[in-house]
Amino acid sequence: MSIDTNTDAVSEEEQEEIMQEVERRRTLRGPAVVAVALVGILFSAFQLWLAARSREFGATLPVVGEFSLGSLQQLQVNAIHVTFALILAFLLFPGSRGDGFVARRLGRISPALQSKLGPDHPLSRAATRLADGVRWAAVDPEMNRITPVDVALVVLSILPTYYIVTEIEEIQQFAVLGIHGARPLHEMYPFLEPLVTAATMVGIPLDSVSYAFLLGTLGILLVLEATRRTLGVHLMSLVGLFIAYARWGYVIPSDSPIGALSILPETWGSIVYNLWYTVEAGIFSVPVTVSVRFIYIFVLFGAFLEMSGAGKWFIDLAYSATGTRKGGPAKASVVSSGFMGMLSGSSIANTVTTGAFTIPLMKRSGYSPEFSGAVESSASSGGQILPPVMGAAAFLIVEYTGTPYPDVIVAATLPAIAFFFGMWVMVHFEAVRGGIGGLPRAELPDALDALRTGWFYLVPIALLIYFLVFARLSIARAGWYTILAIVALVAVVAAYNERNAVPLLGSIAALFVAQLAAFATYGVGLASAGQVLLGLESAADPYSLGAAASAAVSDLGLIAILVSVAFLLARPRADSPLLELDEAVDESAQRSAAAINRPSLAENTGYRLGTFVLKSMESGARTATTVVIAVAAAGVVPGVISVSGLGPNLAALISAVSGGSILLLLVLTGIASIIFGMGMPTTAMYIILVAMLGGPIEEAVGTVLAAHLFVLYFGLMADVTPPVAVAAFAGAGIAKADELKTAISAFLLSLNKILVPFAFVFSPGILLVRETGDGWGVIGLADVSDLGFFLPEVVVPVLGMFLGVYALGVTIIGCQFSPVDSGNRTLYAIASILLMVPEIPLLIVEAVLSLAGVSIGLTGLTVTLLLRAVGLVILVGLSQRNRSRLPGSETDVSAPTADA
Repeated sequence: MSIDTNTDAVSEEEQEEIMQEVERRRTLRGPAVVAVALVGILFSAFQLWLAARSREFGATLPVVGEFSLGSLQQLQVNAIHVTFALILAFLLFPGSRGDGFVARRLGRISPALQSKLGPDHPLSRAATRLADGVRWAAVDPEMNRITPVDVALVVLSILPTYYIVTEIEEIQQFAVLGIHGARPLHEMYPFLEPLVTAATMVGIPLDSVSYAFLLGTLGILLVLEATRRTLGVHLMSLVGLFIAYARWGYVIPSDSPIGALSILPETWGSIVYNLWYTVEAGIFSVPVTVSVRFIYIFVLFGAFLEMSGAGKWFIDLAYSATGTRKGGPAKASVVSSGFMGMLSGSSIANTVTTGAFTIPLMKRSGYSPEFSGAVESSASSGGQILPPVMGAAAFLIVEYTGTPYPDVIVAATLPAIAFFFGMWVMVHFEAVRGGIGGLPRAELPDALDALRTGWFYLVPIALLIYFLVFARLSIARAGWYTILAIVALVAVVAAYNERNAVPLLGSIAALFVAQLAAFATYGVGLASAGQVLLGLESAADPYSLGAAASAAVSDLGLIAILVSVAFLLARPRADSPLLELDEAVDESAQRSAAAINRPSLAENTGYRLGTFVLKSMESGARTATTVVIAVAAAGVVPGVISVSGLGPNLAALISAVSGGSILLLLVLTGIASIIFGMGMPTTAMYIILVAMLGGPIEEAVGTVLAAHLFVLYFGLMADVTPPVAVAAFAGAGIAKADELKTAISAFLLSLNKILVPFAFVFSPGILLVRETGDGWGVIGLADVSDLGFFLPEVVVPVLGMFLGVYALGVTIIGCQFSPVDSGNRTLYAIASILLMVPEIPLLIVEAVLSLAGVSIGLTGLTVTLLLRAVGLVILVGLSQRNRSRLPGSETDVSAPTADA
């Protein structure tokens, strides 16, 4: 049983309109949809191959044996990765809707000429025809068609990558000969020599400019244009300024107030080489490498899991568990949105897709439209701090800090739980204040029934944790195996029914045992073992039983898929009672079946299974496009900083501005993170901020993980911070609420993302890490048994964080057991700060005393423990007094129960 969202439900068309408005993405029809789907599927297939087989392209075929197509270098792989994203960006995002600053002014030319010269004047007619031609070629006001300019940009996007793939040996010589030592255009393509000669005669020196330089310049410009389309002018302008700075930063006088920003002169050739033809700096550097190796495969994992129906099932499960409680719909939204936000890595997309279901239910239960939209957008943005997936940022942290992935997710766990705990208590306090109950049990799915019919959706998450934390597989390989597991599970569920149950599962088990026996006997898989028996192939050394079992288990997913598909082909019209794919899959199946004049195919289980795989691949590519463009563009910033030698000077300037104060440095970093994060993906914000502030903040904080998580938390605040607040505005669109009021509410609900980072910076024990002789490491059992460390450094700060989050919730909502007046809210706020971050007031006092000439250190363990105790006394006292007002109080508007 699924929940009925009643008349407030948001239709698919309304969701699409909101996504279109917020993300500026086209809604395509007809052949354009097929083109986008084909590119997206190829993109995902390329990434799946990399995850499964690395950069070696080849296979082993029966009879034929092994054959190889060759291998790609990292630069070539990264270039192909970015090119796929460029193509999708030019297909999915319009270059102009005709309502921009430039378009509006150019659009006035033709009417002005007609007004002055008359409509029949030749110049007026020429201007009108030209304007019509430009609109046809480049403008997409309805956001529903691919223009000729888009097609041209798609073709141009292929050229630089084709050169990198085919001329890698020439590129390798650039480090010695320079980029201008490469062949010019007319030597690469002799038939263009007349064009080159003509251009040279009019003053364009194409004959002396290398083809590599032209293509590198073209590639950089294409990335900037794709950034403008997908992420807006803000990020494009920032990246463009850094490129200009790389060329002309030397003109800054070294003796000026900003003399630290002065750099050595660079030529355009050197800049283009470093930004386009290396993986050490620039567009194809670490951020894109991380996207290739880690980010894309997990975006794809989230897409497969969502399309399998897990998203809807998890929402149903959350509502069945919490829906009847006080404020239950909002609590279910916190849980389900956090889970889906963790997988999607996109605050906006998760707010719209999950919010289309949760927001109407929150409104129906009694929450205001603004609060409903704020809860959804705040929880959705918070999903990117929730282990084990953490959106895409976790993989960047792994790469930039050199910290093993399991350690990153262990460190991020308690702060993330604290944030969602804070969200939970705030929606509860709002329910108490407004007398909001839960939904009737009859309207909710049964929890046991939901678990019985959909427990298998939890298997991929459990496998992912096992592969990453216990098996210690590489991130890419863990992602590949988990995606394979999802497909295998869906295939088995598709083929499963009462009639097929025993033969289906028995066949899978039998083939698994046969595979194990083949490895243990012949040292090869079952297919190769058959060739050995026929004398077509020689046997290898037998595996040990443990190794054979391990090898067979790795093939279990493929065995399950093959057996399930065989059953589906044998009985194409058999029912599949447990198969509940996402609605987008069924809609895609219906559209594709209708397109080939076979509408009945949409009901065929095997056809739906194939549609699920292809739709997941396409959906993952669409979601990853903005992330890939963001990391490619953002890579320019650290590239310029490292190549120009700006890093040490920038660190010195930041230290000078902060005056050596760690508190001021953290505040400035937090503000910068929010500003840079407005309107751009968290990944891009993180890359830019770490490049500019990473060194100083790591040095000041000491704990590298704490410094990087600090930047991540504050960057996520940008999604709900006015005036941009893209996620909050998306939530307002779903809730049909006032945008600014929703954004303000979302900002307040997300304030935990401000205090919690300060808490773990000053108390690293919250991250479950401890300083060792050679750095910081995750604590173990020996550290837990060391009570002199564990109690004051871990237990007390963790309890203080959770109690402080609780007090902050009372402060924001203005209600606990009963309403709280403004004076007491101030006391709750003080208690929150003292419990979570007692170092903040102590550092402020230290700064004031230093101005008076008194130098004293107050942030020792004894003083902070004392202040936490004071905060606890304040919170307990306020809570007792607030609760005592409950019986018979005139302000008791809700008659709350203990059921939270």
